[in-house]
Amino acid sequence: MYSSPLPQARGRVLSSCEMDKSQAGSGDLESCLLQIYHHHHQKSLKLRGHAEKAKKDAIEKAGRVSDLLVDAVNGGVQESFINEKRIEVEIRALAATIGRFMKQTDQWLAASHAVNSAVKVNRNLLSQLFSDCLLPCFPFSHLLNYDDFVVYLNYPLPFN
Repeated sequence: MYSSPLPQARGRVLSSCEMDKSQAGSGDLESCLLQIYHHHHQKSLKLRGHAEKAKKDAIEKAGRVSDLLVDAVNGGVQESFINEKRIEVEIRALAATIGRFMKQTDQWLAASHAVNSAVKVNRNLLSQLFSDCLLPCFPFSHLLNYDDFVVYLNYPLPFN
């Protein structure tokens, strides 16, 4: 069914030197070596050029990657710096607000202390007035004191 595989031909590719030798008929060894040298030199120049180009490309790409990494890191640092500045501004604003509230609190405390002192002075004056003027007018005044009198004055009088 299947035919047997054909035997493979074995051959050899002649180099340019051997071609020239076979064409010329007489082989000049020196010219052959010179051609091999030139061929090798051309290949090494091409290889060196490709290596230099690859090296330059690699350096450019490494620089680009480095720049991108620096930008990525600096972007985070810059954002942190901006946030820090915002926080500092808010802290200053809060400190100013706290200062205003402290002043207002001190003013309210001073005002309430002044009102409290005025109430104490008024109470003392009324107590003195009670003892000097009103007690002699009421019978059984020796049984009354100022606090009872104040309670009595807060109720409506039975006669109008």
